[in-house]
Amino acid sequence: MFISTAYAQDAMGFGGGSDFFVQLIPILAIVVIFYFLLIRPQQKRAKQHRDALASIRRSDRVITNGGLIGTVIRVNEEDDTLTVEIADNVRVQVIKTMVAEVRAKGEPITAAPANDKKADDKKADDKADKKAK
Repeated sequence: MFISTAYAQDAMGFGGGSDFFVQLIPILAIVVIFYFLLIRPQQKRAKQHRDALASIRRSDRVITNGGLIGTVIRVNEEDDTLTVEIADNVRVQVIKTMVAEVRAKGEPITAAPANDKKADDKKADDKADKKAK
């Protein structure tokens, strides 16, 4: 009817030191998984973005966080701003950190694949109509 003192101490974790480490293993495994699946890839992307921002030069194509696409006209290193031409004779100043993506000088900005497919289908329909006439 009475529980022995040694059994009560063992149940509370004072008697067996290995129970604590066995319970700690799943927590450590979760931390390692989070590091390799979430934290490390995010750090890599952040480093790539920092490197891309540091290498922005004149005539690069950039996309801002607001969705503007333009060509870099001037890079001001003193206050980390860019002058970007978004249309003919329309220039805006953008803070360097607000650039979402940097494209190479000759690299085109493509539309969404769904739009390209519709355009290709329309061209194919137009060709079929011309052949039918």
